[in-house]
Amino acid sequence: MYAWKIPGTVFSGEHAIEQLPFLCAEAKKIAVFSDHSIEAAGVLEHPLALLRQAGLETVCLLDLYPEPTYKQAQAVVDAFQSSGADRIVAIGGGSVMDIAKLCSIAADGRYTIKDLLDDPSRGKKTVKTVMIPTTAGTGAEATPNAIVAVPEKELKVGIVCAEMIPDAVILDGEMIRRLPPAIAASTGVDALCHAIECYTSRKATPFSDLFAQEALKLIFPHIERACLDPDAIESKNAMLLAAFYAGAAITCSGTTAVHALSYPLGGKYHIAHGTANAMLLVPVMRFNASACQEDFARMYDFLEERDAQTNEEKSAWVLTRLEEMVKHLNIPTDLTSFGVTAKDVDSLVSAAMDVQRLLQNNKRPVTPEDARQIYQQLLA
Repeated sequence: MYAWKIPGTVFSGEHAIEQLPFLCAEAKKIAVFSDHSIEAAGVLEHPLALLRQAGLETVCLLDLYPEPTYKQAQAVVDAFQSSGADRIVAIGGGSVMDIAKLCSIAADGRYTIKDLLDDPSRGKKTVKTVMIPTTAGTGAEATPNAIVAVPEKELKVGIVCAEMIPDAVILDGEMIRRLPPAIAASTGVDALCHAIECYTSRKATPFSDLFAQEALKLIFPHIERACLDPDAIESKNAMLLAAFYAGAAITCSGTTAVHALSYPLGGKYHIAHGTANAMLLVPVMRFNASACQEDFARMYDFLEERDAQTNEEKSAWVLTRLEEMVKHLNIPTDLTSFGVTAKDVDSLVSAAMDVQRLLQNNKRPVTPEDARQIYQQLLA
């Protein structure tokens, strides 16, 4: 049996943002979750104007942190409880949307974010949510997942609860037009990670294969232009849709060793989630090549490449193309630039091996020595 649960309403493409008042028409008061950098960039102006022109009352909650700790997430839940709002509109990247999703199941005060870390299944949605991503990468608008840092463990942890699936999503390329290229690149490669990890996961299903395949078909031809050309709205819309598809694949399948090894980098060294995943993508996929060669060959075939003949040749093309994209997008590939040294590898390995929820999805088993060698490749 295969399960599939995604948001109930999705608007995508040119002028999709104009549907926001319709999605909030029944709300008495709307809490707009975002952050100060998004506000400063002017991204909130149009969505807020649409809501206010429709006569809808709004309150903005902007003290949201990138890569939040569970205590910072709880502070936002407390602020929402005091706001008197009965609907959540999240306008932002993965961290903004994750906190909004957590708030949707914790707003009635029956349990805290710490309680959800211990037992995510107790979450019950009490507030409807609308997600408007301002990055084309995290896929948070499609998933039942929320990532928070747990400082005492120097680790990031994914809280997974089906009740957090958003009620509605708006995907509009204009919302990511002003995204700085470095952020566009790291989040775009994060979407690529989601798609390729889900496609090669031991838990892959026909549903996850469908969404991952469609995501990859959009990402390979569009990611570089979408990230590097501010006027490439067609490519930006394609990447938003790809990120959503890849997020949907996560709900059906699950990520693998890329994400498992990235969590300690975020938890201890505060490397942004997308950046950490992007750094690890090529080393992990090259490690996985022996177990995933047929998967990579099928990817080659549906990406409409035609020169390679054998599975080995097709797999090699996919891995080389991944490396080219990471290089072209200027993704960091050296952990030393983030303060990581060779003496830190043992602690990284220990923390990564605790993420068995994801490591078990990887088709090639990852031993502590394997994890050590992958991290060491990024210390050159």
